Amino acid sequence: MIVCAFADDRLELTVRCVEAALQQEPAPAQMIVVVDHNPGLEAQLRERLPAATVVPNAGDRGLSSARNAGIALASADVVAFLDDDACPHPGWLAALLDGFSDSSIAGVGGRANANWETGQPDWFPDPFLWVVGCSYGGQPDAGEVRNPIGCNMAFRREVFDQAGLFDVNIGRLGSHPLGCEETEICIRAAREIPGARFALVRGAEIDHWVPASRAEPRYLLRRCFYEGVSKALVRTLGDERSLDTERSYVTRTLSAEIFRSLISAVTGPDREAGLGRIAAVIGGLGAATAGYLYGSVLFRNRQAPGDVVKQ
Repeated sequence: MIVCAFADDRLELTVRCVEAALQQEPAPAQMIVVVDHNPGLEAQLRERLPAATVVPNAGDRGLSSARNAGIALASADVVAFLDDDACPHPGWLAALLDGFSDSSIAGVGGRANANWETGQPDWFPDPFLWVVGCSYGGQPDAGEVRNPIGCNMAFRREVFDQAGLFDVNIGRLGSHPLGCEETEICIRAAREIPGARFALVRGAEIDHWVPASRAEPRYLLRRCFYEGVSKALVRTLGDERSLDTERSYVTRTLSAEIFRSLISAVTGPDREAGLGRIAAVIGGLGAATAGYLYGSVLFRNRQAPGDVVKQ
């Protein structure tokens, strides 16, 4: 099991995450904590978490590189990942492992519940919970998916052996809210490993911390913009089906949310909240579209899918 950490202000959250993971039944075969270029935090975590293997990320700064550093130390047949600000429920690991009973399943994930520091704002639409790293309204709890959510996922070791590691040119870098590293590796694995599939499983739930700073419209717009940038990069690495999930999300999930919010704004007691959710959907979609267009130009000469190096 791998947890990646980088921020001093997440120390207590990271300790809570790792301790909850160590209490799982069955217990993880390994507990690896990779600290991304923060020697002070590394020293504190090594002291606070004696049962874990705490190591630095010796590669480039960033989440993908830190995950790769953990994979290099992992020896189990299944490698699980948790975000440092997530807290797994009892039974989480057992549910993830049960998801691999089907030999064609290459990776699994579970539900991520939003644990808001200040409560979910009335204007914040449930279909945009992915913005804060959580399962969104309208997302299935179980079944086959293109990719699991990054804060709560596990892969067979052979995915990394056959398809390569996380692309270090994709994903979160410090406070820059880029993403899609798990999307890209799943698309690549499905292409490289015949018959490989990915699924969500029930029972593998976590609570994902959402700080007050993310309960602001400007964060939603910024995150949506960078998600659009990330999707543009994923599109250059995949084929025309790479963004099928996003097309369905826009045409079905967001359309349904606008309809519900419009009804609420017209007939319900929370008129302002309904109008706020409509504005958030339109603004978020617009920001993501702008990011996608920007990224399409930025990554026009990005390497072809087959050029990803197997590290």
